This record gives sequence, structure tokens and C-alpha cells, in this order.
Amino acid sequence: MMVIKIGGSVLSDKTRKFHFRAEVVKRIAYELSRFFPEEKFIVVHGGGSFGHPLAQKFGIREGLRDYSSRHGFVVTHLAMLDLTSRVAKCFLENSLPAFPISSSSIFITENGRIVKGSLEVVREAIEKGFIPLLFGDVSFDVRKGIEIVSGDEIILHLAKEFKPEKVIFLMDVDGIYDRYPGGQLLKEIRVSDLENLEVQGSAGIDVTGGIRKKLEVAKELARYTQEVWFVNGLIKDRLSEAIIGNALGTVVMP
Repeated sequence: MMVIKIGGSVLSDKTRKFHFRAEVVKRIAYELSRFFPEEKFIVVHGGGSFGHPLAQKFGIREGLRDYSSRHGFVVTHLAMLDLTSRVAKCFLENSLPAFPISSSSIFITENGRIVKGSLEVVREAIEKGFIPLLFGDVSFDVRKGIEIVSGDEIILHLAKEFKPEKVIFLMDVDGIYDRYPGGQLLKEIRVSDLENLEVQGSAGIDVTGGIRKKLEVAKELARYTQEVWFVNGLIKDRLSEAIIGNALGTVVMP
């Protein structure tokens, strides 16, 4: 089994509200179709220009305050349902049975970290030949009332449970650089090297931590999977090559 993360900067232009790169997502789905159903997948996608601007506008990360925050909580969730519906339709066009599972319905957070999760539906979907499709979403939070559960946090929780062969992050850059922008692409790094990397996030709004969060997650993921890949999801065949194990990108090893 492999876990694939389609970053928000891949499926949308994060500087343009409600922008969706349908052709990119269809191509990603086509690449997965080369390996499915022999290979099992769980797919998680980010909020892109659907979730992040609304979460910022309504201050979801500030917690439950008044009617405005409740209103924003619902509106942000509805935007993510719209986005995941579009992703699922692109997968169906490539004969992939991607089944959307609402992250806010199965995870409870504490300050944005998952503390309770019910993965029975995910497990059943896999066993019955579906591709579970989860997404960064709003969450009910035991400390703040409401919060955001990021796609990266979801991936970490899934990896702990399912111990995938590899986790592949699709980004809008070629991988992890020693310095960004203007640095060298790091093709293979060990978890111990992550502490000294100087990075900055990609363009657009990201309320869930950007590339720094991904590196923190990669460090933890290395305890539950053999390889964590970071590749450019905007370039044809990079995903396929990462699945095979020979991609231009960055692989993080334990």
C-alpha cells in the first residue's frame, strides 16, 4: 500500500480563489491507474485555494468564538466538499473508484493534532477495492472548539495505522532544497539531516504550515514507512517514477 498526498499547490493555483487544475488531477489519476488495483492506494489532498483562503478569512485556527466562526466553519467545510468532489470525478474519468471520506467526520483534534480517529471506513473501503480519498478539512477540537486538520496530519495518522510501503508528496517544486529559492535539490536525505535544512514555503496562502510542516511530518513518517518522497506533481510521470522508486525528487530515508 502507498499513501499519496496531492498538495493544494498542485491541484490549484493557491493565489486564485476556488481555482482547480482539472487536467493536472486527471493526469495524476491516470498515472495511478497504471498501478491500480494491483497496488493499493490511499489518497489525501490539501485545501489549495478552496480551503485556505476561507480558513484564514474566518479565523478557523483561532477557535470557536461566535456565530461568525461557526458560519465560517461550515462554509470552509462545504468548500472542501466541493473540491474533493471535483477530485473524485477526475479519478472516476480514469476508472479509479476514489471514495471521498470526510475528514471532519472521522477525526477529532487537539490544537490541530489528531487525538481521536475512526479508520474503520477507510479500512473497509480498501478491502472492498476502493481508493479512500481524504482531505484537509475543518475539525472539532477538544481545546479550541474548532480547528483545521491538515492533510499532512491526516497522512501521519494513516501511516501509523496502515504502515504503507511509501508515502509520496506531490508538490509544485521538484523536491526539498538545502535553500529555497536558489538552492540545490537534495535527492536523498536521512531523517537526521532534516534539522539543519533552511526552507520556505511555496507561493500562496497556506494556514497549515507549508513545507516546514511537511519536513516535520517526514521525520515522524520515517518511523512507519520505508520511504517518503517529495516530487513535482505538476510534471508528467514524476508520480509514476516515485511509485517505481526512480524519480527526480527527494526521498527521505530513516
